[in-house]
Amino acid sequence: MRTVFMGTPDFACGALRTLLDAGQEVALVLTQPDKPKGRGYALTPSPVKKLAENAGLRVETPTTLRTPEAASMLREVGADLFVVAAYGKLLPASVLAIPRLGCVNVHASLLPRWRGASPIQRAILHGDTVGGVTMMVMDEGLDTGDIILQRSMEIPPEMTGGEYHDALCALGAEALREFLDLAEAGNIPRRKQSGESCYAAKLEKGDLFVSFRETAKQTHDRIRALSPAPTAFGLLGEKRVKLLAARVSDGRGEPGTVLSAGKDGVEVACADGSVLLTVVQPEGKGKMDAFSFWNGLRDKAGLCFHD
Repeated sequence: MRTVFMGTPDFACGALRTLLDAGQEVALVLTQPDKPKGRGYALTPSPVKKLAENAGLRVETPTTLRTPEAASMLREVGADLFVVAAYGKLLPASVLAIPRLGCVNVHASLLPRWRGASPIQRAILHGDTVGGVTMMVMDEGLDTGDIILQRSMEIPPEMTGGEYHDALCALGAEALREFLDLAEAGNIPRRKQSGESCYAAKLEKGDLFVSFRETAKQTHDRIRALSPAPTAFGLLGEKRVKLLAARVSDGRGEPGTVLSAGKDGVEVACADGSVLLTVVQPEGKGKMDAFSFWNGLRDKAGLCFHD
């Protein structure tokens, strides 16, 4: 099939590789425009753009698809199918109507749960024990289209957001391969979404902050959901400390109080129970084990994490 692929972050790269490995003709790749990154704010291409250019594919980075010019460009490709994975833009009706076989999306949740921009982190933030991916037919809504197929997996209690992301990449590739087989056979099933829906809002700075006023489980879920990126953080005195790994413990105390420190980590009280911080990254430094960080502080008397 002649396809157009739309995607931007690392998660979308798995879907693009699947199309190429399956021998699909990827006639065009759309991705978000280059963005400034790093200390020098150098314009940096998206992971999908890097992959597509390395594969010799045509790449375009339109700022919007809601123009006659964008629709005309896509019609001229003559694609049978548009495949979308974490593109970052809603497709208007004028675009959805173009391909003969429609537009399909590889979404990183079991819809209708976690529609929106950050389904991977939100699932772990809310303590989900089961997750997965959905292949769906796109409509004008936000992840509201008919379901083609779903693949589920367990989310172990210690799994980080990064580990869950990688597992979903592999699962999404499997789902896309199965869809391609169905499409080539002319047998694409579809069913309406059913059940309670919820929204995976884009992560904001407040989502990254750990106050230790949640329960130990909620605090642990927040830390692991955001590890290794965009990374949770806490405020210890005047220092902003990134929190990369922790375990649930059973200590008691005023939330934010450092209860103990040893080779296993630094134990901090939560609203209910405690967490044992094991890997941190102080401001301006590299990541390190939490005990070494704590030992390196000069004045620890009365020092605690605070709002």
